[in-house]
Amino acid sequence: MAKNLLSSITLAMKVRHFSLSLFLLMSSMALAAPATMRVDYYHTGNSVEETFSLDRIVIEPLPWPGDVGKSIDNTNLGVYRFEVRDSARHRVLYSRGFSSIFAEWATTDEAKTAHRTFSESWRFPAPDQPADVVLEKREEGGFHDVWTVSIDPKDKAIDSSRPPSPGPLLTIQANGEPAAKVDLLILGDGYTAAERAKFEQDARRFTEILFARSPFREHRTEFNVWGLCPAAEESGISQPSRGIHRRNPLGTSYDTFGSERYILTTDNRALRDVASYAPYEFIEILVNAKTYGGGGIFNLYATVAADSLWAPYVFVHEFGHHFAGLADEYYTSQVAYLPPAKTVEPWEPNVTALLDPTNLKWKDLASPDTPIPTPWRKDEFEKQEREVQTERRELRAQNRPEAEIDRLFQQEREKQDALLAGDKYANRVGAFEGADYQARGYYRPQENCIMFTRYDDFCAVCRRAIETMIAMYAK
Repeated sequence: MAKNLLSSITLAMKVRHFSLSLFLLMSSMALAAPATMRVDYYHTGNSVEETFSLDRIVIEPLPWPGDVGKSIDNTNLGVYRFEVRDSARHRVLYSRGFSSIFAEWATTDEAKTAHRTFSESWRFPAPDQPADVVLEKREEGGFHDVWTVSIDPKDKAIDSSRPPSPGPLLTIQANGEPAAKVDLLILGDGYTAAERAKFEQDARRFTEILFARSPFREHRTEFNVWGLCPAAEESGISQPSRGIHRRNPLGTSYDTFGSERYILTTDNRALRDVASYAPYEFIEILVNAKTYGGGGIFNLYATVAADSLWAPYVFVHEFGHHFAGLADEYYTSQVAYLPPAKTVEPWEPNVTALLDPTNLKWKDLASPDTPIPTPWRKDEFEKQEREVQTERRELRAQNRPEAEIDRLFQQEREKQDALLAGDKYANRVGAFEGADYQARGYYRPQENCIMFTRYDDFCAVCRRAIETMIAMYAK
């Protein structure tokens, strides 16, 4: 009886503490910030067509966390972009480029024969006058309008109700008001109530991992980091290829698009409702799992299996996708995506089709005496990787222990580092063929990078792209 009473008192204290913390946070943010408006919509289609339909318009619990003076996105990144335009004068009030799960799925073999629907969202400062939210898609190198949602701020159908609380907001790192900083939200999925302490330890551990890497290390004071972890009924997340299914709060799962290591969630509504209880621009989801895996989509979220031996690498690599729109530079691992029908210049800042070798995308970072394209030990590297991928597939097919996969990856990394570090142009910025899942016709900036192998560092081009994004959000 005494134990139950103590538990009830402890729970009540936590609820009061959370309510007070949330109240203080909202009070500090609300001094001059507009409300946060969100449009949830459905994205339906296949590999050759797509349609859109409105789900709901909501007002989130917290005021807008960003700097209203930095509302326009000039990076030209993303498969899509949305603009909030004043209906009367057609002036752009807010814009952001982004990519989506649909955009990735549309490049898979399944999309040739099937239709699917995905939930997506736009978040922006709530306008005080009627506005049009216009979705644009990148086509032939530029953005073109494809759908419009008209918004009247006085519309009684706009939903201002609060979703269920996901639990206490964890302050991991506070360096200033949200509007003056990059706000990173770390979410936990697959953690039970009894594993709350584990989530907090994991969230703090991964915060240190991120800020140990350049250029995040040099810009640490420009970030706030928050944590939320809705309690799961069962520990862990779904892993369909092993017959494991969970109804975890955020819906994360392995085996996305048939890739056993790819972790995403398609439960966008649940994700957004949980995240709305923190100020954020970027989301990292820690999944309570050990099997190697993760994922990252530009301006959507990134994921990582928190207990994998390779989690530090996966976390930083996938966060690079989400945060700065960095492309995968590797091309020897099996992926679900089909090659493009024609060679086009990628929008991502760290890969190029080199359609004009005299006008290299990152020419200002390359030495004049570096040959373009830049020679490297490509054939030898590919031979090593074919052997590794064959062994990896065999181990997965036999359902071997994760420790055996870890040993294979460790051996692979040692061979890669030794091979790539010994080339003549190993420390130069150039154009090294093999990138963006393609062995031919696409090029990466440097011979090695965390976006290419399980290397420790970002290349010079990736570092610059990350710093560009930091400057877009932090004062």
